[in-house]
Amino acid sequence: MQFSSTPRVSTRRGWLAVSPLLLMVVLFLVLGIAAGDFNKVPLVIVFIVASAYALFITNHPDATRPAEPELHRGLLPIAERVSVFSRGAGEKNLMMMIWIFILAGAFAASAKQMGAIDSTVAMTLHALPVSLLLPGLFLAACFVSLSIGTSVGTVMALVPVATGVASSSGLALPMVVGAVVGGAFFGDNLSFISDTTIVATRSQGVRLSDKFRANIRIALPAAVVCFAIYCVSGAGSHNVASIPDFSLIKVLPYLAVLVAAMVGVDVMLVLLLGNVLTGVIGMSTGAFDAAGWFNAMTKGVAGMSETILIALLAGGLMEVIRHNGGIDFIISRLTRHIRGKRGAEASISALVVLTNCVTANNTVAILSVGRISNDIAVRYGVNKCKSASLLDTFSCVAQGLLPYGAQLLLASSLAALSPLQIIPHLYYNFLLGVVAVGGILLRYPRKYS
Repeated sequence: MQFSSTPRVSTRRGWLAVSPLLLMVVLFLVLGIAAGDFNKVPLVIVFIVASAYALFITNHPDATRPAEPELHRGLLPIAERVSVFSRGAGEKNLMMMIWIFILAGAFAASAKQMGAIDSTVAMTLHALPVSLLLPGLFLAACFVSLSIGTSVGTVMALVPVATGVASSSGLALPMVVGAVVGGAFFGDNLSFISDTTIVATRSQGVRLSDKFRANIRIALPAAVVCFAIYCVSGAGSHNVASIPDFSLIKVLPYLAVLVAAMVGVDVMLVLLLGNVLTGVIGMSTGAFDAAGWFNAMTKGVAGMSETILIALLAGGLMEVIRHNGGIDFIISRLTRHIRGKRGAEASISALVVLTNCVTANNTVAILSVGRISNDIAVRYGVNKCKSASLLDTFSCVAQGLLPYGAQLLLASSLAALSPLQIIPHLYYNFLLGVVAVGGILLRYPRKYS
């Protein structure tokens, strides 16, 4: 079988194409060191500067496509450069994510105003001893995300509860949020209805069940160790001095959202249901009137403004980099020196990680490198179940550790934290990466290696 390759991009043009990413890293480091606190670095400004630079260096047609005869050499008009950026910012998957951000912000704010978070926290504290709250939240996130197939939806549903649990139990807020985000990626990696799972299996030509069997042998050991860590970490928390009473009816919006999501209802419909239930229950209990409900939702949407701006800027920037040949350049560089199955599996993993860092979207990353990963697997005899598992696993590892990824942006917005405060506590993502790398080196699981 002939091995397909990526469009050839010259070394000079390739490095120029990826230079906005290098500028982002340098700018982030300089601003963080100057401020004395990396949490104070304004990510929106970093992305604006990098995006402006990326547009400035874009002066030719799409580097990955043959030039049209009528296209002469010279500067690309500003309008066309902005059009490239806008194409990425308006990509349909990204827009769907933004609608989720908007609905999630409205739901979180109105539920909080209605008293849903306080009642849910109180009910949780009544149900579990404090020593099990942290591992319990991790398990809850694992099962919810496995059921609904979306890490963003899981973060949206559980982080507001987690923040309340942290403030009431004495547990560190970044650790509690990290437990929820880590558990969310467990299900995102394994769920049969997850976008990443569907894309990974289709690109490699394997069945969902076969990929699951290969993937669970990597994800489960990481989850078990992570659960043990949270048990130890949670054991040292302080007892809750006074557990308030709770109103079960005020917990219903969260319960309805979780149940609807677990039975497979689309996340958009789930959020709409949550917003409507919150409004009806809030007005019926006197928590707010119609004007108060609308005002709470408005504040919630406004609170997501920075998250939405970063998502739009990231999408546009990454499309400009792709237009200039940056992604193809990265792919071609990684696949030059493959030797044997270990090298092939490592290259597939590195491809999806680097592309994920560029796209900040694990589904898009798998879509971008799925075809060439399949070619690498065929050429070097890598089991397709293993290659699909590697694509999904390493994309989840990378996505979870990106401070500008949707999951961390959403979690940090809901918990009023910086993404950099949460990352050190994402034990599951770190452990998953360690187990996956060990699987490549030690040929594990044997059946698929």
